[in-house]
Amino acid sequence: MKTYLEFENQIADLEGKIAELKALAKDDDSMSIDEEVEQLERKADKSLADIYGKLDAWQKTQVARHPERPHCVDYINALITEFTPMAGDRKFAEDHAIIGGMGRFQGDPVMVIGQEKGADTESRLRRNFGMARPEGYRKAVRLMELAECFGLPVLTFVDTAGAYPGVGAEERGQAEAIARSTDCCLGLGVPLIATIIGEGGSGGAVAIATANSVLMLEHSIYSVISPEGAASILWRDPSKARDAATAMKITAQDLNSLGIIDRIIEEPVGGAHRAAEQVFEATGSAIAEALLPLKHQTAEELQRQRREKFLKIGHNL
Repeated sequence: MKTYLEFENQIADLEGKIAELKALAKDDDSMSIDEEVEQLERKADKSLADIYGKLDAWQKTQVARHPERPHCVDYINALITEFTPMAGDRKFAEDHAIIGGMGRFQGDPVMVIGQEKGADTESRLRRNFGMARPEGYRKAVRLMELAECFGLPVLTFVDTAGAYPGVGAEERGQAEAIARSTDCCLGLGVPLIATIIGEGGSGGAVAIATANSVLMLEHSIYSVISPEGAASILWRDPSKARDAATAMKITAQDLNSLGIIDRIIEEPVGGAHRAAEQVFEATGSAIAEALLPLKHQTAEELQRQRREKFLKIGHNL
């Protein structure tokens, strides 16, 4: 059963009617519904295109959080062959919110690191809803250093509301772990491509997204804090999340115009959750194009390009 967002009520009604007609026709072979179904499908497609053609920042936030939106593990399954997961930070524990390991992207060996939210109640709890603890970022650092040792490009998939803010995480040095992961990204002597596939929340996202090239799906978001968190701080009212989302410029379109990301990956009409295979193909092509000019650069060139890219953000505002 499909999950519809609050602004998709019209589409839900139309698709509900289509499903009812098809169910009736299945029970009665003599019923001819082709023309009526076709008419409703055209109307639903037009409504979907109209709605998704003018989404505001808050609506894009809802799409980015859609429960059926493809997650990191889906991109790994679709784009990475011979994937071998690697666990543990060699200091404290394994963090299931961050997936990492070696595999092949279009035949070439790579290191893959990504945040995984989970797809059902059990996996979401196990993955801590994609909110990594310090050991997750220390694992990311370990894998990035291993990638550099073997000369492997690093591909990251970002999808988190932010790093886990619990007491245990703070006791184990959450801020320090995030800072070291960000610093590791900046100092890598191999290509690093980051793709924001859902939510890119705060330092928890930046820790694995300080890359040579930052790609972002059309209806993803990327921000220093969640809209609800910003509304609570600025207006003391979480219900003003829509206003906060607009003010913070969190959409791919806003961030591209500000020079914070490098490329927007188009999603099918209705969002990535409606045509996942199409999104995987587009994402794979975008990563390959971003990776191509970086493959033959020296470690010093890659480090310089990455540092200059982030240092110049905001200079033209």
